[in-house]
Amino acid sequence: MDASENFVSFGEEGALLTYGSYLRLPQLLDAQHLESDPPAHDELLFITIHQVYELWFQQLLHEAQTARDALVGTVADSGGRDLWFVRHLLTRMHVIERVLVQQVDVLETMTPQDFLEFRQRLAPASGFQSVQFRELEFLSGAKDPRYLERFKGITAAEKDRLDRRLAEPSLWDGFVHVLGEAGLEASSDAAITASLRTVAHDRSSYADLWGLAEALLQHDELAAAWRARHVVMVERMIGAKTGTGGSTGAEYLRSRLSMKFYPLLWELRSAL
Repeated sequence: MDASENFVSFGEEGALLTYGSYLRLPQLLDAQHLESDPPAHDELLFITIHQVYELWFQQLLHEAQTARDALVGTVADSGGRDLWFVRHLLTRMHVIERVLVQQVDVLETMTPQDFLEFRQRLAPASGFQSVQFRELEFLSGAKDPRYLERFKGITAAEKDRLDRRLAEPSLWDGFVHVLGEAGLEASSDAAITASLRTVAHDRSSYADLWGLAEALLQHDELAAAWRARHVVMVERMIGAKTGTGGSTGAEYLRSRLSMKFYPLLWELRSAL
């Protein structure tokens, strides 16, 4: 084979892939269209922040689904390898979730007065309609089919995605599967709690399971931290006003603060 056939030419000289074409930058940077007229200065920031959130939600779903698939597919003689991989993915999710919380700081550089310049243009759109955010909750283990009845304006394809997430195994289902593969009872909540106590009191024998349980709990805690940070930001921005989608705004968000993906892992603390 001629040596020239092995040569790969990069960049503009090779007329192949470029930074901009790989990242689809023309399309990406043309996805921020303001609704305000005349244009409100901070609307670009508002759109950018929420688009970035959706990109991170997409990545979180990618990691969570892969972790769930690894858990559900675990067999006894390869559990250690699979559990390391799952914890690796969950650790990445933790880092991303901390970024989600910190991004609120950027949004809070917008004053309430600046937000009011364009807020009415957003109705009836609402963050409640984020399908990916709800998918992430379902995939994590907090499945509530009532949300499908409350969604307005979603497409048939988006509803199909939510229906699929409700029907498929969650991260919690994967964890319960792994408990069973380890020879621990997992047929009921009471049995799972008893098995978790066994794991907690013999961490040397069940190091991987304990580490996985703690990684799931960390995911749950960081999701709660995001919800708490979000509601305070909303109160700072719009006070007690109703949401643009018709919800009770901060009041509704506060009602969600007590939600937990893995209540048995939290209750374990009281049972130790």
